[in-house]
Formats: sequence, C-alpha cells, structure tokens
Amino acid sequence: MQHQAAQAYQQVAKRTGSPRDLEANLLSRSATDLQRIRENWDASNADLPSALRFNRKLWNIFLTSVTRPENPLPAAIRQNVANLGIFVLSHTLKVEIAPDPAKLDVLISINRELAAGLRAAR
Repeated sequence: MQHQAAQAYQQVAKRTGSPRDLEANLLSRSATDLQRIRENWDASNADLPSALRFNRKLWNIFLTSVTRPENPLPAAIRQNVANLGIFVLSHTLKVEIAPDPAKLDVLISINRELAAGLRAAR
C-alpha cells in the first residue's frame, strides 16, 4: 500500500508545479476520502482501512522528509511537522483499533488546515 501512496504522489506531481502544491493536493485528497467515509459511515466504513493506510503513508513520507538533515525548512517548522505527524500516526492507530466516525474529524481537520497553509504560503 505504500507503493499506492508513492504512485499517487508521483501522479499528482506530474499535474502540479511545486512540491507545496503536490503536498497540499495529496492532503486534500486524503481529507476528502476520510470526509466521504465520515458522512456515509454505514455505507462506506469498509473503505476506512484503505483511507487510513493512504493517510498514514502520506504522513510517513512527510516525517521522513522533515527528519532528513538536508531538509531546507527551519528547524522549528521541521519539529512542528514531525510532532504533528507523530500525533496523526498515533491517532490513526486509535481509529483503527476502535473505529468511530467522530474520530475522523481531527484527521480531516489537520489535513485540510495543513493543505490550506501550504497553498497560502506561495
């Protein structure tokens, strides 16, 4: 499934100009998928494992990127993104253990807010 996240990353990269746009688009895609599941819980909660896997792999990519010494972001921003990523991964595990549509709200919100921030920082 990590391959699927990497493929999605590459496909979106072909359609966007900057890494920020790519990241924002992938975060938005994940938020939209999670929101769809949240709104149609009874009909689409079978899609939850796949959507959570995609989001987790996306955040793993972010964590890997911000923890590399050559990452050009300021240390404080790298630390904030890493902390947020650790929270997202931990919360995702909680959702996987005890699925509940309300638990998706925080993941949806984080992804949307970060995507908006990436788009605004042009």
